[in-house]
Amino acid sequence: MALKSISEMSDQLDAVFDQIVANGNDDELFASGYLRGHFDLVVAKLLLEGIEDQNEFWPALKENVAASNDELNTIDRELVEKMLARLERTAQHPA
Repeated sequence: MALKSISEMSDQLDAVFDQIVANGNDDELFASGYLRGHFDLVVAKLLLEGIEDQNEFWPALKENVAASNDELNTIDRELVEKMLARLERTAQHPA
């Protein structure tokens, strides 16, 4: 099965972000809120460049998050990394 385009993946993960807001615990809310800004920024940047390939999206998102790792303490960084992995798994293997 081919990966979804960035636009399709963004729509899918918007629903995941919304579900976390509605039902998530404090750690999930923090991590998803932190990642949402990075996620939206990278989606917009790549789409403006005409890039729709998920294989380019995930490295760009991880690089963007890593560039601001100094904003987070160790525990928060782990929460964000777990949420990032969850989002990537969801995008690549939807339920």
